[in-house]
Amino acid sequence: MIVWRGEQPLVLASKSATRLTLLVHAGVPVETVAADVDERALQADAGDVDPAGIALLLARAKALSGSRAAPGRMVLGADQTLALGPRLFHKPETVEVARRQLLELAGQTHALHSAVAVSCDGEILFETVVSAFLTMRPLTDDTLSAYLTAAGARVLTSVGAYQLESVGVHLFTRVDGDHFTILGLPLLQLLPFFREQGLLP
Repeated sequence: MIVWRGEQPLVLASKSATRLTLLVHAGVPVETVAADVDERALQADAGDVDPAGIALLLARAKALSGSRAAPGRMVLGADQTLALGPRLFHKPETVEVARRQLLELAGQTHALHSAVAVSCDGEILFETVVSAFLTMRPLTDDTLSAYLTAAGARVLTSVGAYQLESVGVHLFTRVDGDHFTILGLPLLQLLPFFREQGLLP
């Protein structure tokens, strides 16, 4: 069911199939545009900004980039960072990198910082960042090998080398945070903004 009251669909400046699915399932029609953002360069230039701030910086940059490509439209940018203490993790480039990353996270509690920003004509209208905290159980080599085999190439598609909504759930003992934040789009904070704008009932 589409509940969106805008004259045009929301523009999503993201390649994330998960974020697109979350919005569509929430009744929000979406068109996508590519965000012209050099994420690593922005992170390098951010200086002492903490991991949550980095996520928000990237979400803002994507929203503003998408806004330039879609004048007059409501554009959403989003990003997520994974941090173990002050250390940021990135999507693993190989299965071996994923293995090493998971071994570092094993037995520890890490944070997922999910940020979203909404822009129109180069102006940020809304932004927020929400955090979830996930505790991974200790992992033996056998457990980790079994997980990597079961997950396959999916381990290369997320910053934590896991999908909690899939076989990655076996890696965890505790999760503090809402489902949407963990998936990378804090809908519970975003939807009230759209209601305030008269775009949702």
